[in-house]
Amino acid sequence: MELALRHPSTNGFRRTRAAKGSETELQVPALERGLAVLELVSRQPEGLTLTEINDTLKLSSASGFRIANALEELGYVQRDAATKRFRLTHKLLLLGQPRPAGRSLVAAALEPMRRVLHATGETTQLCCLAGEACVIIEQLPSLYPFKYFVDLGSRAPLHCAAPGKAMLAFQPASDLARLLDQMRLEKHTENTLTSRKALLADLDRTRTSGYAVDHGEHFEAIHCVAAPVLDRHANAVAAITIAGPKERIPKERFAELGKVMIEAARETAREFTN
Repeated sequence: MELALRHPSTNGFRRTRAAKGSETELQVPALERGLAVLELVSRQPEGLTLTEINDTLKLSSASGFRIANALEELGYVQRDAATKRFRLTHKLLLLGQPRPAGRSLVAAALEPMRRVLHATGETTQLCCLAGEACVIIEQLPSLYPFKYFVDLGSRAPLHCAAPGKAMLAFQPASDLARLLDQMRLEKHTENTLTSRKALLADLDRTRTSGYAVDHGEHFEAIHCVAAPVLDRHANAVAAITIAGPKERIPKERFAELGKVMIEAARETAREFTN
């Protein structure tokens, strides 16, 4: 999302010309600051403290506090009670979803996700692209006592998460090239794909099989299997994934579970686009 808000001649913000003393003149800078905060926080998956936000955007303590507080009250960011860091929620993603026939992507996915949950017993998640990360926008927790479970709005790198790779594999060629140029293929475990060549080969396998896998590439003990939700042009708009301990999702089950995920993703696509 390119907002082009920063400009060195105006203390980091581009000001819109308006009639002097008008209501617009007072409102626009505040709006730009709010959008700049959202844009900044979106680039930091681990979140930012209020001091870091103020220092980066050159905001006064009072102004930064008001903006962050307003965004939190409106549900666009959440503040971790322990670390005091602000992170994006999934609200912006939900606002941006197309709603054919008045039905949201989450609504279209819930019933297929429930079937996946009951078929596999594992935590089932719906993810969307957000810049160079995939973001969880809906989640059904595992039926097992020991489970993998994260907060809604949590982000994962695209190159080492099954839903991220499922969506990458089914992007238009120009979008995929742009994303690959922007991504940092950071190593998280011994299994993380850290070269562009290896990642492209993995994406080719995903296109052939119709599903993507993560065998301990983001978290060593966690395996994931995901399938893309495709639009009418066969481009990924989301992905449905299961995640759980590698002992319950061994490599030997990837093909079997891949079929379950493909069917759920196809059903979601039918519900969402029809």
